[in-house]
Order: sequence, then C-alpha cells, then structure tokens
Amino acid sequence: MKYLSLLLIAFSLSCQTQQQKHILIYTKNGEGFVHDNIEASVKALKKLATENNYTTEATADPAFFTPENLAKFDCIIFSNTNNEAFDNQAQRDAFQQYIQSGGGFVGIHSASGSERDWPWFWAMVGGKFVRHPALQPFEMKVLDQQNPATNFLGETWQWEDEVYYLDNLNPDIHVLLAADLRTVEDDSKDEFHRNRFGNYTPLAWVHEFDGGRQFFTALGHKSEYYSDPVFLKHLLGGIQWVLQED
Repeated sequence: MKYLSLLLIAFSLSCQTQQQKHILIYTKNGEGFVHDNIEASVKALKKLATENNYTTEATADPAFFTPENLAKFDCIIFSNTNNEAFDNQAQRDAFQQYIQSGGGFVGIHSASGSERDWPWFWAMVGGKFVRHPALQPFEMKVLDQQNPATNFLGETWQWEDEVYYLDNLNPDIHVLLAADLRTVEDDSKDEFHRNRFGNYTPLAWVHEFDGGRQFFTALGHKSEYYSDPVFLKHLLGGIQWVLQED
C-alpha cells in the first residue's frame, strides 16, 4: 500500500510538470513616465508564450493581485511597469507571498523603476533604476554564454537601447550582460560609475531571492525591439530560466 501511494504521488507530480505553465503579464504604471512600448511588449510575450506552450493573462489592474489569483501562475512578468505598481499594502503582500512561495518573476526594462520606495522589491528585482543617458548604440559584454537568455550570443552583443544605471544592486545577482561604458556617450557617467564596476555596468541578470527565481533585463525601450528575433530570444531564455526549463 505504501509503495502504491508513492507511485501515485510520483504520477501526480509528473502530470503537474507536464501541464502548461501559466504566465501573468503585468503592465501597471503609476504617476510619471509611461512607455509607449507596452502594447507591443504584451503582444510579443503572448506570441512567445503560445509558441512555447504557455498560457498567458495580461492586466494593468493591481486589484488582480490577491493570493487566490496569483496562485494560478508559475511566473509573473512586469513588462515596462514603472513607479507605483500597486495601490495598497494588501496587493504588495500578495505579491511578496507569491515570490516567497516559489513564484517566478521576470522584469523588463523600466520594471526596475517600479516601487521605488520598497527595498524588498529592489532586492527581488536585483537593483533599482537611477537614470540613463540618451538612447544610442553600444556594446555589451556577454558574461555568461551558458544561460538560455544569452547562450545564442557571442562574447559581445552590439545593441541600441537606453543604458540603465542601477544602484542598490543585490550582491546575489548573477550578471549575464554588462554594457561596455567605453562605448557609451554620456558626459556625466563617471559621476555615477566611479569606483563601481570599472568599464562595465550590469544590464541583465538572474538570481534566486526569498524563495523565487528572477530574471531581469534592462533592455527593451523601443516598441520595434519586441519584433526583433534576437531580443525575443533573450526574453524567452530568461523566462525559461525562471520556469526552470533551462
């Protein structure tokens, strides 16, 4: 009987792992700058999900954040959220409990500028947005060529975007991509980066924090990037890492 019970448990777990993964795409912006890329990002993420046998739901409504609703999802993507992502403490608590229960998180671009008064959120994302120079072409060093978010790249990646400067970096992050500041035009970059990271600043990483898995990329400012196959491969690889499909 005990052996049969173990078989049933193993069968149940096997079925669960074969089930579709459920992803929530969240796009709430508080008062302040709102990116015009949100519609394109949601469309692209939904397409990636369909192509990879995930289901998705998209919302900009913070009232959706209840323990009951979040329990349905394997991963929550903050796609270009900014400033206040929640309206009240109950919503923040529901999200924090979701992460602590093993829920996955993906942050895209201005997600690092969300909830700027909440230290736990910065630590969970991996850093907090400070500022960026003008959008421009630049070069990134690929620091991990094994992670699915970067394993299709060479040693460097030429890209055009906003080079985000972040502080309050979580020391546990595993950096995947770092901008080569020698390729970035910004007259005041030394004021922020002096004695920090030498010629580089981190732009994408993964880590495990407070029970969950997280992937963040600072890339993704322009709407057209969400139809770029290389950038989409970067996003998909990060999602797969969070879902432990790497």
